[in-house]
Amino acid sequence: MRFVILGLLLGGPLSLYDVQKRFAAGISLFYSASSGSIQRALQHLAENGSVVVAEADGSRRGRKVHAITDQGRERWRAWMRAPIAGSTDAETTALAKVYLLGRLDAPGDRSEAIRSIRDHIDGSRAALEALATDVDARAADLDDASRQIFAFQRATLDYGLRSHALMREWIDEVGEQA
Repeated sequence: MRFVILGLLLGGPLSLYDVQKRFAAGISLFYSASSGSIQRALQHLAENGSVVVAEADGSRRGRKVHAITDQGRERWRAWMRAPIAGSTDAETTALAKVYLLGRLDAPGDRSEAIRSIRDHIDGSRAALEALATDVDARAADLDDASRQIFAFQRATLDYGLRSHALMREWIDEVGEQA
């Protein structure tokens, strides 16, 4: 979430409320974040020097705005170009990177970010295909009752394979725009 917030701050200083509105206006379609988690992320970013906090101009209520620092810009850029870790939130990370892709100034950086996402998709898909081959080989020895149970379990694996194929097709289309 911290890197998503840094990407949002590239457009200019934002208050906590502004960041929450930006999440609600689009990011929440693929990335859920509570008000408290956004606030904690902003605090962490301020503590590590990625953002600075100042009082908003003309604010009578002491409204604070967060602005990205040069260090924060570099951290965000490095995250955008970095490989996606094989974690449970890899798809969310890929979607966040694509959502923020237009904020990368250099076309080469955009291509590298897309290549990183593509590599992750290909690696995950290959792992699922290997699993499918292994699972299918084991299923050959199942009795009829077990095979019926297996069919529905195998359907979930098929869903993963299909979603990876679709995501690969999608990222190729995104890459054509970069």
